[in-house]
Amino acid sequence: MIRVAVIGYGYWGPNLVRNFVEATGTAVHSVCDRRPERLALVQARYPGVRVTTDPEEVFADTAVDAVAIATPVGTHFELALRALQAGKHVLVEKPLAHSAEAAARLVDEAASRNLVLAVDHTFIYSAPVRKMRELVSTGELGELFYYDSVRINLGLFQHDVNVLWDLAVHDLTIMDYVLPQRPVAISATGARHVPNQTDNIAYLTLFFPDNLLGHVHVSWLSPVKLRQTLLGGSRKMVLYNDMDISAPIKVYDSGVTVSTDEEKLHRMLVGYRTGDMLAPRVEAVEALKVEIEHFADCIEHNRRPLADGEAGLRTVTLLEAATESLAARGRPVEIAVPAGV
Repeated sequence: MIRVAVIGYGYWGPNLVRNFVEATGTAVHSVCDRRPERLALVQARYPGVRVTTDPEEVFADTAVDAVAIATPVGTHFELALRALQAGKHVLVEKPLAHSAEAAARLVDEAASRNLVLAVDHTFIYSAPVRKMRELVSTGELGELFYYDSVRINLGLFQHDVNVLWDLAVHDLTIMDYVLPQRPVAISATGARHVPNQTDNIAYLTLFFPDNLLGHVHVSWLSPVKLRQTLLGGSRKMVLYNDMDISAPIKVYDSGVTVSTDEEKLHRMLVGYRTGDMLAPRVEAVEALKVEIEHFADCIEHNRRPLADGEAGLRTVTLLEAATESLAARGRPVEIAVPAGV
């Protein structure tokens, strides 16, 4: 049985605790939070779980095998590093750290100690996203043309990170998992409309090899909540709508055909193909449940997680480059991902 301590019992921490309690092979040993009123909620719901306001008690406790961190982004590095140095396996809420340099340090620390370092890239454990990866990897979509995503809603405003680090991080992790190529450059534009707050709306463009283009629109200032992605290929196209519970993935046999017949050069060379739409069945399982069971399995069998430290580092590298471009009003920034990552 893997005994887990959860640090942070705010917005996401309760979801982690619930899933660690319910998962096979894990047990929640303790929960840490600076606020006594949050710990009172833990004691009321899970009377057998220890509580503390001091993370050092978690790190020093030899009964704890793994630590899950669900705290503000600026604290991720310090807490994860201390946990690794204490010999604990670590699961960190996205993003892995506040900078690529800090993320790389965590990757090295985990490797040197042969510990599992996982990042809470929850979407890649969801059935619809895994279905998209399957469609791409089997070649069913053909040559990939674009990834176009909208992730908008009204709130929640974050005080420590901008909308890119809060919302666009999801699409960057999905792209990293689904697409076979990695971006070579990134451009970001955005704005802040609330005084003393971070950027609340942003448009992100990613440039890939072979003319593949990625685009992400994120916002905290939308009157409606949208979570949908279009993935276009030369043979078929996919609509992923995270708000559609019954049919989150729809595959369209639609596209264009280009004539190469020299005798028809005087006529339109582009033809349109509109075929059937298929909504493949995807399993309705909570992604976080799958992720936590996978994390436990990786610890048990010394395996590498799907969202490992290297994946977290790649995502933070993209977020840093996007932030640099945002400050330069959209100037493209070349991506320099460390070798081997």
